[in-house]
Amino acid sequence: MHVRKGDQVLVLSGVYKGKRSRVLKVFPEKQRVVVEGVNFIKRHTRPSQQNPQGGIVEKEAPIHVSKVMVICPKCNQPTRVGRRIVWNERRQKREHVRFCKKCGEMIVSNP
Repeated sequence: MHVRKGDQVLVLSGVYKGKRSRVLKVFPEKQRVVVEGVNFIKRHTRPSQQNPQGGIVEKEAPIHVSKVMVICPKCNQPTRVGRRIVWNERRQKREHVRFCKKCGEMIVSNP
């Protein structure tokens, strides 16, 4: 999957098209992501200990991963993501890293 938790993304289609926001949660098995401030749903909840009043709660719902594009932290542009294998000196092993297809810079996610 080309998106990870904490990535800055651009929404490509739908009502929220053009919005830039952060990924809150990733569901790889369902190919979906929850993006902050995007795809709100209204959930009717019963009163509980956490929410003694109950009522209608608005929250973000997952959207398909194909509808978002990662924004490169260096060039600040939406980009496709490639993968490379690099040698990590500290861990003394090979690692897969993501990189920006436009500028070639490594994309490091920090949730």
